[in-house]
Amino acid sequence: MISALLILSFLIFFHEFGHFLMAKLVGVKVEVFSIGFGKKLFCKKIGETNWCISAVPLGGYVQMKGQDDSDPFAKSDDPDSYTAKSPWQRILILLGGPGFNFLLAFLIYLFLAFHGVPKLAPVVGKTIPDTPAAKILKSGDKIIAINGHKVKSWDDIANLVQKYNEVNLKIIRNGKIIMLSLKPKITKEKNIFNETIKRKIIGIIPSGQIITVKYTFPEAIKWAWDEFIKATTLIVKGVQKLITGAIGLNTLSGPIGIVDVTAKVASAGIVPLLMLTALLSVNLGVLNLLPIPALDGGHIMFNLYEAIFKREVNEEIMYRLTIAGWIILGSLMIIGIYNDLHRIIGG
Repeated sequence: MISALLILSFLIFFHEFGHFLMAKLVGVKVEVFSIGFGKKLFCKKIGETNWCISAVPLGGYVQMKGQDDSDPFAKSDDPDSYTAKSPWQRILILLGGPGFNFLLAFLIYLFLAFHGVPKLAPVVGKTIPDTPAAKILKSGDKIIAINGHKVKSWDDIANLVQKYNEVNLKIIRNGKIIMLSLKPKITKEKNIFNETIKRKIIGIIPSGQIITVKYTFPEAIKWAWDEFIKATTLIVKGVQKLITGAIGLNTLSGPIGIVDVTAKVASAGIVPLLMLTALLSVNLGVLNLLPIPALDGGHIMFNLYEAIFKREVNEEIMYRLTIAGWIILGSLMIIGIYNDLHRIIGG
């Protein structure tokens, strides 16, 4: 539980620190930097900023000069205030939070690439009957290359097989290197969104042997980037399918579920915990870019309108949209908490 709260607090801190740095970059005074909402439990003034820890650890914020939570339409014409800056400068500040979440995820993946990632060895445990590999590959075969591409782990096999209509395998069998060729079979299966998709298989099951894969610097950059893109794509597709109704609201998780899962993963070791932390960081970045007025994405949308049309959004419209945004977020939070409790209580 403690580890989960520490990770969530760290992700929030990194997000808000992105806003903080971008604000300082364009010359905006940051009056308060708070981890958490509500009553301030501890504050220390460093420079011109009051750094605080607040009672409710489910968020955080930076309060810049010219901002007033009790009056969202309050403005300041002082040159070091948020409202005195151009729409593009404000957009840069708003992008700082999600941008730093994406940066953090990439850096975590990069660290893991150098540290070593536990993966399934590319060793055949057994073949599946009536598949291309059934009469060609044998238990114990180690696949070291596919179509000239080096294979380090079982994941590489799955990824490379999807790219070709015919695969040339370089394997080690009984200490000897052998070259084999086969054509993948196309099958239908369910993805994580319960959609039926077509997928190429050769018909092999891993031996279950675990190895630690480390990468050279160029390989590490590529692996970290690929993992970041994979995580981002997963989150974006999930949001898209939630909006279109392809997946139900019962799949939503709230803060209780996130803490519960994080605590369980923490017991599995540092590598799974870091992988989850990176995924949560990407999730925080993507969700904050949604064009909902209460989020960074909504404020970016207002500032884009001002930058393009050279006038501010009508205050009444902005107010109504902001209220609607908070209602949407509040409703999703309630649904997520309900789902979390239902899963936990229901086992």
